[in-house]
Amino acid sequence: MAIWLAGRRGASYCVKALISTTFRSSRSYTTAFASNGNSDSLFFCGNSSSAAVFGSQRFESTKARQQLDLLSSDDDEEQNQGVDFPGGRVAFTSEMSFLPESSEKRVQCYRVLDDNGYPLSSTQFKHMYRGMVTLQTMDTTLYEAQRQGRLSFYVTSYGEEAINLASAAALGFDDLILPQYREAGVLLWRGFTLQEFVNQCLGNKNDYGKGRQMPIHYGSNKHNYFTVSSPIATQLPQAVGVAYSLKMDKKDACVVTYFGDGTVMEVPVVFICRNNGWAISTPITEQFRSDGIVVKGQAYGIRSIRVDGNDALAIYNAVGVAREMAIKEQRPILIEALTYRVGHHSTSDDSTKYRPVDEIEHWKTARNPVSIFRKWVQRKGWWSDEEESEFRANVRKQVMDAIQVGEKIEKPPLADMFSDVYEEVPSNLMEQERLVRDTVKRHPQDYPTNIPL
Repeated sequence: MAIWLAGRRGASYCVKALISTTFRSSRSYTTAFASNGNSDSLFFCGNSSSAAVFGSQRFESTKARQQLDLLSSDDDEEQNQGVDFPGGRVAFTSEMSFLPESSEKRVQCYRVLDDNGYPLSSTQFKHMYRGMVTLQTMDTTLYEAQRQGRLSFYVTSYGEEAINLASAAALGFDDLILPQYREAGVLLWRGFTLQEFVNQCLGNKNDYGKGRQMPIHYGSNKHNYFTVSSPIATQLPQAVGVAYSLKMDKKDACVVTYFGDGTVMEVPVVFICRNNGWAISTPITEQFRSDGIVVKGQAYGIRSIRVDGNDALAIYNAVGVAREMAIKEQRPILIEALTYRVGHHSTSDDSTKYRPVDEIEHWKTARNPVSIFRKWVQRKGWWSDEEESEFRANVRKQVMDAIQVGEKIEKPPLADMFSDVYEEVPSNLMEQERLVRDTVKRHPQDYPTNIPL
């Protein structure tokens, strides 16, 4: 996927000031989680203040060449840790260092938790784990519903749950989200209900888009979440424009936009690339020659970092710091989150036709972000096997109930296909509506009977 990340200051500025940025932090960072009081609540709320650094540190300065001792570890030990990602092995590092310049070596990947869920620091993120489990369970249930013919289409976020929930937890509610189509977890964290997800997928009368969009094209003004658009990458230049409006209004907020592996003035926007290894059936090794996405930010003078997308705490840290930099310094930030698309590209795809089953199984088990995070929260005493079983069963029941309720709600009327765009409907749309109605009357057997004419 081509990425346009144009820096306003231009090449001369980049030559004079190579951005070799790391961070030192000192003050504790807290997060406010809101729920409706029910222990099984599925309504999560992001932190109300600017997100900063994980643990007992706080972002202070982003001047070039400052050092960050966010998490200490043995250098030799880190060199032996890494992940075999398409294109070559990527080493892990516990130093959150935003990339300044190109290198002959592959860019390291920042993370906090190892594959067994052992961190180098600690904090309270039980709600974040519950959100990851909720997203995973919702995906499983709605995927099955599509296979039963109850939905026309669906896209899962399997393997990318950490990017969803951890990035959402690090943001403020006033931050504006321009998603691609695997960020349902961000909307879930902000309080979008399971019934609202189901209503959109079913395209019933309670769908905020009035049934005009494909399933999983969510959107909510209430939650500052722009409606998903099917064309790839259209949200990137739009995010820059939205961020510029925040800058003009001097808002204490930023724009966060998500995109896959396959755009910008000095404005507060955070680009989060979910590099999941595959663009439908095309591996990243065939998409570009460079070392992933992170190095592309350097060419345009954009501060960049590579993060382990399967490490929820690493995502939380990086997004929190990136948000604060974006707002305080009114600059764009690029985050490349290395993960893996465990599920098929969509319900229209069978990924076993173009990638090894054992590769999928490895990332599904050994590198599963939910399992890694679960080991940590259980080790902290915040979770148990009993809670896991009960919670998953409860979430699945809620999704099934939402589907049953949503299926009983009537579809939007046919006229809604042609409304809400123009104050006065133009003659060409009136003609199209007439032709559609005539066609339905001539061939009623070919059209749904539950759409009011």
